[in-house]
Amino acid sequence: MLPLSVLDLSPVTSGGSGPLALRNTLDLARLADRLGFTRYWVAEHHNLPTIASAAPDIMIGQIAAVTEHIRVGAGGVMLPNHAPLMVAERFKLLEALFPGRIDLGLGRAPGTDPVTSYALRRRQDGNADDDFLERFQELLLFDSGDFPEGHPFRNIRVMPTDVKLPPIWLLGSSGYGAQVAAAVGAGFAFAHHFADYDAVAAMRAYRERFRPSQWRATPYAILAVHVVCADTDAEAERLAATVDLNFVRRSKGEFLPLASPEEALAYPYTPADRERIRYNRARLFVGSPSTVREKLIPLVEATGADEVMITSMIYDHAARRRSYELMAAEFALRSRQSAPAEAAQ
Repeated sequence: MLPLSVLDLSPVTSGGSGPLALRNTLDLARLADRLGFTRYWVAEHHNLPTIASAAPDIMIGQIAAVTEHIRVGAGGVMLPNHAPLMVAERFKLLEALFPGRIDLGLGRAPGTDPVTSYALRRRQDGNADDDFLERFQELLLFDSGDFPEGHPFRNIRVMPTDVKLPPIWLLGSSGYGAQVAAAVGAGFAFAHHFADYDAVAAMRAYRERFRPSQWRATPYAILAVHVVCADTDAEAERLAATVDLNFVRRSKGEFLPLASPEEALAYPYTPADRERIRYNRARLFVGSPSTVREKLIPLVEATGADEVMITSMIYDHAARRRSYELMAAEFALRSRQSAPAEAAQ
């Protein structure tokens, strides 16, 4: 059985609201927990009207509290935006509260535009260079307590001291991310849903260059894909019109809440817009469950993916739920009993 997981961006829709998007995330997480999905990851994006969640650590705690079995994590924490000590504290706290259920995914990008990135970092050291590896090393040293003698951070104790960081995953959309994940011996998640880089090349390079570490003895790679699944191919195509318009708008620098399929189908696309849609459809999986499987499995086999993580930017929440239900049935996930936390909602 191919493990399936969820990457939820908490999409804001036209006519909806940020609070509603966040409540929908909790609802979808409870469903994914019952359906047998392996993980539920939330992302970090800033200054994007399409995405409600900018604080994955807060959302992880909320999601873990209303689910019982599913692993919950960050896909990911954008390390350039945060002091490594703060990341260590927050994820050790989450691991203490929900032992064995938390994942720490780390990314190199800021997850936003340059001005917002500056606002996020302006009270830090002001280093504009790519210092991801330095921050990553510092995070590991806070976890292990192995700062060298005389280092100013040597006597800092990250509470709770008797809890280790949860499993670390490195996120990537290029060959560089794959190389770093392999070199440090971490799990690797490749963002096929927006990457221009070849997923097969990245994931094969990760496996070939992997070095065993304190976290993993063998490589483990997650393939993140964008899926729009419905009962019929025609209905899935209708729902995917939302994704098409969202991509066209973003390519023009227009960051707006997700449009309904009706609004998207009525949009006056130019020939250049339609070429953008055609380009993006090459990395989008749209159709009935059998159609999606037929398109997806060759990529899974070519990349050697150990797990598939699905994101679905579908306008209607009920249709988004249905998309995940259909995928769970098509890939024969083992359903679980409802979590007790659901009754308290």
